Amino acid sequence: MPKSKKRGSNHQRGAGGQHRNVQPFSDEDASIETMSHCSGFSDPASFTEEGPEVDEEATQEDFEYKLKGFIDLTLDKSAKTRQAALEGLKNALTSKILYEFILERRMTLTDSIERCIKKGKSDEQSAAARLACLLCVQLGSGIESEEILKTLGPVLKKIICDGTASIQARQACATCLGVCCFIVTDDITELYSTMECLENIFTKSYQRERDTNDISSTHNPVLHISALLAWTLLLTICPVSEVKKKLEMHLHKLPNLLSCDDVNMRIAAGETLALLFELARETEADFFYEDMELLTQKLRALATDGNKHRAKVDKRKQRSVFRDVLRAVEERDFPTETVKFGPERMYIDCWVKKQTYDTFKEILGSGMQYHLQSNEFLRNVFELGPPVMLDAATLKTMKIPRFERHLYNSAAFKARTKARSKCRDKRTDVGEFF
Repeated sequence: MPKSKKRGSNHQRGAGGQHRNVQPFSDEDASIETMSHCSGFSDPASFTEEGPEVDEEATQEDFEYKLKGFIDLTLDKSAKTRQAALEGLKNALTSKILYEFILERRMTLTDSIERCIKKGKSDEQSAAARLACLLCVQLGSGIESEEILKTLGPVLKKIICDGTASIQARQACATCLGVCCFIVTDDITELYSTMECLENIFTKSYQRERDTNDISSTHNPVLHISALLAWTLLLTICPVSEVKKKLEMHLHKLPNLLSCDDVNMRIAAGETLALLFELARETEADFFYEDMELLTQKLRALATDGNKHRAKVDKRKQRSVFRDVLRAVEERDFPTETVKFGPERMYIDCWVKKQTYDTFKEILGSGMQYHLQSNEFLRNVFELGPPVMLDAATLKTMKIPRFERHLYNSAAFKARTKARSKCRDKRTDVGEFF
């Protein structure tokens, strides 16, 4: 593998600090070089591994230098290199808070993303859309994110509505558009326009379920699911008057999707129904749904589904979700979940909060806990208050040494194996368990 150019080689730059005109290596070499850097950003834990103390300032400087290289490579001629650079930037943004770095290069990054979405192929478009999400998540709900949405919004909508574009790219663009619009909440006109764009996509599934002979949309349930979930996220921030309009439009049509062949569509429709019922009961204390008996029958059937032609994994997942959905619709109940991150705890106690958490977890992946601790925008969304500032000594006392974790896990594994072996032993007298 050719070695990367040293940072101190100023003689390779032109006058005035301009970048050199000649590429330092070929497209193939650039791809390999970029991928080797990207692997370093794949896991947030790689930034916090135990080890000898290092110069944090020098490490940060080197980190930002690599990011600048990724930004330059988003303009490379090789599609593989551009995609690898986008992935490298995406992984870095999920692993660290880089507000100042992004703020200084916001226009450059936005232009690169726009170019990749317009001219790239499926994988490159998807990677660029995901990176756009992360830019807005990092910048928060300020004017900077608003300008990003103004620039990328028309491009994203064009891809979403383009039947010739790949389903993967349209799906990523639908999610990106919904999340960016959620972050930029000031422009109500843009909010309604975005929701209408997403509605035009997932409402095609209504027609598909009414007419089983229509196969025009049977091949892209993934796109419809992404559009539905993004639309549901935006519904949670709509004014009460708009929520009532959307309930009248969709509450009687969504149950049709519970009969869809795709298990993920059934689950998405079920969770959306639970959220709609929650919003309806918040807006109207005496809310009444006419077809409640028929709906609960459908939900109960899905919560106890035992059809042999369906995969066991799908059935388990479906039954688990629809048990909760049934409780939400029938009993107005929600099983509270606890999310732990660092020394803090967050309780998810409603469907609106669950939908929001699931959306950002899908975007941030393994970096979700880190952002819940440090990202001011996310902390505002979940009402967590300002970030908790802990000094290095406190963090060190809270962290369990790796060797102790290993001993604890080994002991737990042995105890679990012993207990299971006892239960599985055919010579054990069954009567002693009762």
